[in-house]
Amino acid sequence: MLYRHFATQEEIDRAYDPMRGRDPAVLVKDWRKRSEASRDRHRASHNVSLDLPYGPTLAERMDIFQADNPNAPVHVFFHGGYWRSLSHREFSFIVDDLVNAGITVAVVNYALCPEVRFSETVRQSQAAIAYVYKHAAELGVDSEHLSISGHSAGGHLCAMLMATDWEGTFGLPNQLIRGALCISGLYDLRPFPWSWLQPKLQLSGRDVQEFSPLWLPCRVPAPIKLVAGGQESEEFERQMSSYAEHLSQQGQTVTQQLLPDVDHFSVLEHYLNNGCFVEWIKGFHG
Repeated sequence: MLYRHFATQEEIDRAYDPMRGRDPAVLVKDWRKRSEASRDRHRASHNVSLDLPYGPTLAERMDIFQADNPNAPVHVFFHGGYWRSLSHREFSFIVDDLVNAGITVAVVNYALCPEVRFSETVRQSQAAIAYVYKHAAELGVDSEHLSISGHSAGGHLCAMLMATDWEGTFGLPNQLIRGALCISGLYDLRPFPWSWLQPKLQLSGRDVQEFSPLWLPCRVPAPIKLVAGGQESEEFERQMSSYAEHLSQQGQTVTQQLLPDVDHFSVLEHYLNNGCFVEWIKGFHG
């Protein structure tokens, strides 16, 4: 067996390719159209800073959508794309209701594989959080009210942020994150070296060991919400449940939920119309 009960690459690909039955061009075109409309709305009210650098490379950029209230809570979002596609610009559409709820939102861009090694995607996500925390005053946000969420690969990156030794590595408090929402995340990387993604990801055995949140201690003492779509493959639910058990065994506050009637992509609609993601994120900030 290559991974668990999967004997062939075809079986792994079937379980981990959420685009099957979807037209990716149509999906991404819709996201881009809605995101451009969102940026236009925020430009009109002069409360957005686009492509703010948080690190030295061109990929290390974020868009900041500012809430009206001073010293607002801040929420940092990490996009999906299996670490090898898409950017922050496709995901501005998720911010509107959070901003209207008084929460400033940062939508993060990061470099993609194989242009960078897999480890660099993790390092850049850490750098983004460190930047927001250290520059909270000039960003007009409250560093003591910082939460995170991410979708798919972004869900994995959020789990890695919760596993980061912030004090030992960055000299920052391990309590810097108030809560994490991981959406359709990948927490066990072992199937991917055997999958269609490997030519892009180029995962080594060491990468799988060091960057699988399922095998790492959670170092941030904050609540974690895990969610997957009821129309996703069973592997997304299983990864979620395995990670929830791993966190629970460490005494971490964790909840998991399978949302019915949504797939790997439509699950993001829960950021809209004051959906449950908005309510959960508001809950992180009391």
